Amino acid sequence: MAELATLPPPDQIEGAPHPRETLHLYGHDGAEAAFLQAHASGRLHHGWLICGPRGIGKATLAWRLARFLLATPPNDGGLFATPPPETLDIPEDHPVARRLRAGADGGLLVIRRGYDDKGRLRRVITVDEMRRLHGFFGLSASGEGRRVVIVDAADELNPNAANALLKALEEPPAHASLLLIAHQPSRLLPTIRSRCRELRLAPLAPPDLTRALAQAGVSAPSPALAELSGGSVGAAIALEQGGGDEIYASLVQIFQGLPKIDRPRVLKLADSAVGKGNEARFDLILTLYDLFLARLARAGIMGPPPEAVPGEAALLARMAPHTQAARAYATLAERLGARARHGRAVNLDPAALVLDMMLQTETEARAFL
Repeated sequence: MAELATLPPPDQIEGAPHPRETLHLYGHDGAEAAFLQAHASGRLHHGWLICGPRGIGKATLAWRLARFLLATPPNDGGLFATPPPETLDIPEDHPVARRLRAGADGGLLVIRRGYDDKGRLRRVITVDEMRRLHGFFGLSASGEGRRVVIVDAADELNPNAANALLKALEEPPAHASLLLIAHQPSRLLPTIRSRCRELRLAPLAPPDLTRALAQAGVSAPSPALAELSGGSVGAAIALEQGGGDEIYASLVQIFQGLPKIDRPRVLKLADSAVGKGNEARFDLILTLYDLFLARLARAGIMGPPPEAVPGEAALLARMAPHTQAARAYATLAERLGARARHGRAVNLDPAALVLDMMLQTETEARAFL
């Protein structure tokens, strides 16, 4: 439908360029070097599993690999063969780079969640999406016969789609490369993982995070966003756009008065998540609250992490003074996370859900003060 063409790609972070438009990758030199070494050996694996936390550059790496494969002739090892490439970089004005930016290169197929006929993003990648592989592999290939498939993300495949992908990995055509992005690789079929070479990416260090954000057109993150994002460009952008530093500061202030929490501040924060148009803020509050509990649990075992907002370190140390407290907050986080998922599924009042979560945390914290 025409109106569906205006919907944003599901693999694009709102407020950031699409990975196909991001030419530079920061902080993952080891993964790039491993791929280049495999390419130079002449024994390039057909399946690659690119895994790690969300928002750290997995999709950008997949598009860089696709651009490189489609633009680089295979090395036949002959007398006049060119030296193996030392970088994945392809010039912006290269024909392949231009075609990929335009979404018009016949050598690449991208498989991702689609939208239904009502414009709602599906929760999984269906087998209908995976069936496109058969037609794609049946086409005449360009670029020295190479074909590249990006699956973003493979841990969103439903069971039938996962089985279809497994068959493609078991019987790939010549010169085909399947690049699987996975946020939680443990959710994949073991047989899929066993047929792929893994490139595991780590969260970005602060300098690389700053450079990656600058490339995305975002200013250097505040100390709060840098700490709370966990080295994820996607998380940093979402936090900045949603006022994440202000929300997290409110969470810390709410518990500063323990053994009693600041009820008026709780109600103000809870009410800010109510109403049409505030769904994203509600989700961000839940995400940051889960992070707050995780940082509490960590503090009880390892001591407080680097402070995200003023007063946080002292608060975490007071609320979680030992490992017993850490275990209690970890259990609480699991229980409240399940409640939050259920609450969203049944459209529970956001304000009531937020208030209940904080009251439960207040009760838990009193045992350790």
